[in-house]
Amino acid sequence: MFTSRGRTLARTSWIAKTLIHRAVPFGRRSNLGAFSSSRIQNPDEIEINNYKDWLSPNEVIRIFQNLKNPSSAVHVLTLISERKDYKPNEAIYSIVIKNLGISKNFDDIEILMEKIKNERKCRLSDDFFYNVIKIYAHLGGRINSAIDMLFDMPSYKCWPSVRTFNFVLNVLVNSKQFDVVDKVYTRGVYELGVEIDECCLNIIVKGLCRCGEFDAVYKVFDEFPKQNCRPNVRTFATVMHALCVRGRVDEALSLLERMEREGVEADAVVFNTLIFGLRKVGRVDEAIEMFKKVMVKGCDPNPGTYQEMLYALLDAKRFLEAKDFMGLMIDKRVNPSFESYKVMIHGLCDGKLLGDLDWVLMQMVRHGFVPRMGIWKKILGCLFPDGDCVTTCSYDEILAD
Repeated sequence: MFTSRGRTLARTSWIAKTLIHRAVPFGRRSNLGAFSSSRIQNPDEIEINNYKDWLSPNEVIRIFQNLKNPSSAVHVLTLISERKDYKPNEAIYSIVIKNLGISKNFDDIEILMEKIKNERKCRLSDDFFYNVIKIYAHLGGRINSAIDMLFDMPSYKCWPSVRTFNFVLNVLVNSKQFDVVDKVYTRGVYELGVEIDECCLNIIVKGLCRCGEFDAVYKVFDEFPKQNCRPNVRTFATVMHALCVRGRVDEALSLLERMEREGVEADAVVFNTLIFGLRKVGRVDEAIEMFKKVMVKGCDPNPGTYQEMLYALLDAKRFLEAKDFMGLMIDKRVNPSFESYKVMIHGLCDGKLLGDLDWVLMQMVRHGFVPRMGIWKKILGCLFPDGDCVTTCSYDEILAD
């Protein structure tokens, strides 16, 4: 005999009252053992004392929200669907699929989706399919299933929004399936009638940049006006970063000029990218001028802007200028990175600039960084060079004391 809290299932179990409906044949009741009270967290919280002879959709949803074992969602749905009062809707299907996603039962999701399509008992929105595709892609890593779901949406009498379409494109780009992006893009336009927007084209640009296909990138720029769109600051920043990573700084700088001609206002991310690119190729003076340009244009530098400029000075071994710039950063309440302090201390030690070393070390500690053994050894090596008769102790002995 099944029991719940010491009472027999046939008499007082809330689950029995909830799932065993008079319309269900008696022979089916023997299958309910798997759906015992152990599968429901705190059934009293689901209005156990206010039980009705019928289940509203909200009560059904609460059942699924309180499942201890998310993988039992299909079994529970089967039991509930046998009741006369069962009325499926999008919210119920959503919570069932969410449970199956949590339990990694992606095959069951596909089976359920086929069942939904064949039964056609309720209408489903684009948001529903967006979440299903997201579960396939993020929780399951089933990118092909996400693509199939996108193009199968019309079978459910629902057409994908550009948001859902862009999500799939972005997943493909982030997973480096660049050969599939073009096919999905073309099919989306001609089969699904997706209306292309700036976000969609920016995703294409991002994918091409990661492949280094800059000729194709510039062709996409020409596609923007054809789609009644304009490249925005994110478009330019993405291309600039890809160019700078490959050392093609002059091309990135020419894009800044193009932005100005087209009336696209550069932001801190754009300037950070260009300063990074100039630093990468050793053009520090131009990086300094670029930083000044940020100020002239009234664009507020962010912490990344200051940090890139500091790295540029450190890379050029211009440590006294870097120290002054570090002071400016601290005045602006921008904390230099640990790596910045480390490189600065090593550079000052190599230049025997002991007076400046003390200030940098104090700032480092003040901002919560703990100098490591290598830094202390470098400092001690500067203070007590080999051959100095001041001490005969090793650096390790000094540090140990």
